Amino acid sequence: MVNYILFLVLIFGVSIFPLISNTFAQDYTQWGLPAGAKARLGKGTIRQITYSPDGKRLAVAGSIGIWIYDAQTGKELNLLTGHTSSVRSVAFSPDGFTLASGSWDATVRLWDARTGTPLLTMKGHSSGVNSVMFSPIEKTIVSGSNDGTIRLWDVRTGKTLRTFIGHTQRVSSVLFSPDGKTLASASWDKTARLWDVRTDKSLRTLTGHEKHLLAIAFSPDGKTIASTSWDRTVRLWDKKTGTPLHTLKGHTAGGVTDVVFSPDGNTIASAGVWDKRVCFWDAKTGESQRILKVHTENTISIVFSPDGQTIATACTAGPVCLWDVKTGEHLRELTGHTGKIRSIAFSADGSKLASGGWQDHSVHLWEVETGTPLHVLKGHTWEVSCVAFSPNGKTLASASYSDTDDAVFLWDVETGASIQKLKEDTDGINSIAFSPDGKILASQGSENTLLLWDLHTGTSIRTLTGHTDEIVSVVFSPDGKTLASGSWDSTLRLWDVQTGTSIREVTKHTERVGSVAFSPDGKTIASGSWDDIVRLWDVQTGTSIRELMGHTNNVGSVVFSPDGKILASGSWDNTIRLWDVRTGTHLLTLTGHTDGVSSVVFSSDGKTLASGSSDGTVLLWELTHGTMD
Repeated sequence: MVNYILFLVLIFGVSIFPLISNTFAQDYTQWGLPAGAKARLGKGTIRQITYSPDGKRLAVAGSIGIWIYDAQTGKELNLLTGHTSSVRSVAFSPDGFTLASGSWDATVRLWDARTGTPLLTMKGHSSGVNSVMFSPIEKTIVSGSNDGTIRLWDVRTGKTLRTFIGHTQRVSSVLFSPDGKTLASASWDKTARLWDVRTDKSLRTLTGHEKHLLAIAFSPDGKTIASTSWDRTVRLWDKKTGTPLHTLKGHTAGGVTDVVFSPDGNTIASAGVWDKRVCFWDAKTGESQRILKVHTENTISIVFSPDGQTIATACTAGPVCLWDVKTGEHLRELTGHTGKIRSIAFSADGSKLASGGWQDHSVHLWEVETGTPLHVLKGHTWEVSCVAFSPNGKTLASASYSDTDDAVFLWDVETGASIQKLKEDTDGINSIAFSPDGKILASQGSENTLLLWDLHTGTSIRTLTGHTDEIVSVVFSPDGKTLASGSWDSTLRLWDVQTGTSIREVTKHTERVGSVAFSPDGKTIASGSWDDIVRLWDVQTGTSIRELMGHTNNVGSVVFSPDGKILASGSWDNTIRLWDVRTGTHLLTLTGHTDGVSSVVFSSDGKTLASGSSDGTVLLWELTHGTMD
């Protein structure tokens, strides 16, 4: 009996970089890689930014860890990894020697800020940590969590000193007063609270916001508190009495995600998540001073440099931008961060990879061998849900999941230029596919239909009807005669491309079918579902061949290796699983993403597997397989 054995070759990152020929010229694509991965494309999403006390470094907390940058040059200095989920908050100690991070893996970690060495892991919260801060006077850290509690930790031992209980929903932000004697917290229960650090006694509850609170800040003299909310306002409070001082209104959409005082205490800056602006206010009068339009995407974090001359801003999908506070001049960007990735695709020759951005509304095109970004393709006005290369690799198609952005874009791969828009009323497009001869494109249409496009004329030539809910995956058979589709109606269907008639409906999945794929010989079809199961089907009869079980969350992507011997599946459980197609045996689980895996794809030679994730990165895994008698 022949067994197919899969070997993964780990490239050990920067330490052996000189030994790797012509591969991944950008060193940081190899920093902090999980076992089995040879490169990372993209730096992940961003949650918070902060300056070191001396203003020389910027720490960026995000989905894959903590990036450290030189604040003057923008050069990457380090990537700190170890958390198993997104890092939501980061803070330097007052002396700048230690870094604290809070993650949705429910832990707080301490790092040597100079070397990046992990020092301590603090466990005690029962849910994700949203905010961390060092005490200005003692060797303690405070953290706020989705479990509704606030914890005070001893930096030397990592033990919890006390727990502050009173909020009834998640704690979104916590910080010490400048004298270290008082804690302030903001919560989704629409309140801010002040606490006595020594006794954990609640001193005062600040009410008035109409929606969830997102951020809180002390003035440098400790006399004023600023809070922000999804109600689009910034509120100022007298810390001593809890009296409301001013309500600052200037943001026009979404919530106000962050607020900071300038180091001299004269100015307040606030960031709007959807209006893409930073508003500056007079801290004493509450009067609006000016508005800085900072990003083309959602602004989520802002921070003043210690000297007050620069402000750094970040949106979830990047970049981090540095601005001159006095003039509003854009100084520099820290690039490479991407939003959540919904779809990825290799070109036919394996030299290029495309990724669709869920948050930056862009398509990123990469050179696979070096990890170099080639183009950022912009034209969509909403999340890019799917990308696909034409068979000859010269054209890239992309589409968006939005009923207002109802076009399929065709791009010239070499130049990045937009070639054509295929326009039709749709309910948002989840999947697109080229026919093997490159003459037809399939995409989702309106009211749960499929559209077939003639790419020579740019017109739709056929509409396929039958599904009763959204279609999220579509793929042509290798001979181009059959189309398969998976739907939220828990079924997959096979269609005759020539006539548009439904050949067969398969109904064994109990939840949404998130992905379908044909085997290279066209005899088998794989489907991944929100019932956490991967199934293999006989195309000719529609009968179930076997079930592949092991994922613990929705299966969003399945793909066969080019030789048809291995199936890869990506899941919202953050893993990729590899299966022996002939026996159904589980071969290997690839771990390293810190959020759900939305797309997996093999290179044409079968030696590389790429996985795209909601953590905002693409990981490239090097695979070799052989046979043994």
